[in-house]
Amino acid sequence: MTKLRIAVLAMFALAAGSVLTACGSGTGGSTTPPQGKIQHVVVIFQENRTPDNLFQDPNLINKGADIVQSGMDSQGNSIPLQEVALDAPFNPDHSHHSYELMCDWDEVTQQCQMDGANLIPVVCPAGTQNCNYSYVDPSDIQPYFQMAETYTFADHMFQSNQGPSFPSHQFLISGTSAPSTGSDLFAAENPNTSGPPAAGCDAPAGSTVAVIDPSGSEAANNPIFPCLEHQTLTDLLEANGNTWRYYAASGYANGTGSALWNGPEAIQHICGSLTGPNGTCGGADWTGHVVLNQTQILTDISSNQLQDVSWVIPSVQASDHPGLNDGSGPSWVASVVNAVGNGPYWANTAIFVSWDDWGGLYDHVPPEKVLIDCSQWGCGYVYGFRVPLLVISPYAKPGYISTVTHDFGSILKFIETTFDLPSLGYADAVADDLSDCFDLTQTPIQFQTIPSVLKAQDFLNDKTLPTEPDDD
Repeated sequence: MTKLRIAVLAMFALAAGSVLTACGSGTGGSTTPPQGKIQHVVVIFQENRTPDNLFQDPNLINKGADIVQSGMDSQGNSIPLQEVALDAPFNPDHSHHSYELMCDWDEVTQQCQMDGANLIPVVCPAGTQNCNYSYVDPSDIQPYFQMAETYTFADHMFQSNQGPSFPSHQFLISGTSAPSTGSDLFAAENPNTSGPPAAGCDAPAGSTVAVIDPSGSEAANNPIFPCLEHQTLTDLLEANGNTWRYYAASGYANGTGSALWNGPEAIQHICGSLTGPNGTCGGADWTGHVVLNQTQILTDISSNQLQDVSWVIPSVQASDHPGLNDGSGPSWVASVVNAVGNGPYWANTAIFVSWDDWGGLYDHVPPEKVLIDCSQWGCGYVYGFRVPLLVISPYAKPGYISTVTHDFGSILKFIETTFDLPSLGYADAVADDLSDCFDLTQTPIQFQTIPSVLKAQDFLNDKTLPTEPDDD
């Protein structure tokens, strides 16, 4: 798909120090956090939603959020978005190919036409059609609405990659899904495997993942084993003396997580040498920082063990993933936010809630092209589709809708700015730092508990084994 310049994203695999120009910057508030204002960052990463699908909130729309109630199809028809339950039983394809279908690139305008969602493969529930032209029943997701209305909702947040979960979770910890430092390739799809685990350095022998090159071709490149080796944000944090933990669900057949949703599992120097009869990760970073029990974030907060930076990955049941979740995602997120908000960490914490990819669901906003040095990289690359972003903090702008362009690299850059870290030189290098979402001079917002159906204790007491992500 050379016309779309899809794989110019592979530049994210190149080393730090490249000459890059950011596509936009925030306005208002303080641009650099004063020392000590933000001391903890919690990144909560849910699954597979778009703003049009998940945030049909009349209050946000009345305030100007870029949310619509209908979408175009490939025949030029306007399709009203239909209301569905959060746990509705359908799961649209969200591969890189489906990105291309929904985008429908226009060479003249150099923009996605956003009219091909009806071409995405999906098995709709009996008696329905065009189910990926849908929005979630607002009564199922009130905790999300309250967070968005109280704090900052970003309606121009884009996933950095143009495909499914495996590369998305790599971008969230390192700003790239490159096979190795300096490579001009990047992992573009979910792996083919006989796992579990479905990906990662401990995946079964013979597992492969497709990679894409700067010409936009997957077919021209041999698939690789889904184990990558390059610098991540965790390396920068450790070098600076900062602490981190990555919380993810476990309980799968070999006793590990699943690297579809567990970024560190697919980084060689974090996974380390494989140990035990099942060949699981055994490296010091893995055993010391990766917690295969997502609910431990709740007890770590209550026991004053919150790290400087925490990534929080849900169980499948609480993930919001179409066709896989049980509707508990909003309560899960609320339980983590409430744990921070009602404890001593609220005063100096920033919480980011985002979703890892668009999930094959309709969204009307074309991904933006990021401007870069034309002499080196061919003038730009195109983001993946929009995903929601909530920014929650005593210093988040209250009731604010951010229209600044953000992507996963923006979260990395915020962390780098907050803790005075160098740039990884990947997606973070061209991203903004989310400064428009904060006013570090404002009177800190007093936290009010987010009401939810399930509470922290419900998740702590739930002994149900997580199911393996089925992200096909």
